[in-house]
Amino acid sequence: MKKEDIVLRDPEVMNGELVFAGTRVPVEILIQYLKAGDSLDAFLDDFPTVTRQQAVAYLDMTLETADARAS
Repeated sequence: MKKEDIVLRDPEVMNGELVFAGTRVPVEILIQYLKAGDSLDAFLDDFPTVTRQQAVAYLDMTLETADARAS
């Protein structure tokens, strides 16, 4: 999955916040759900415009970035 199919940053969408592509759902909300102990399924139930594939791909991208920075 290409990055542009996963996330988008556009000044005209949610004031430039990083959102899941094709939605107005900021990726930060997914992180907040997970930090609070909620499941990915709970997030997806509450934000049905975000696909499981997008959410998992975003988490994978975030982990890859963290791993690269730690090296």
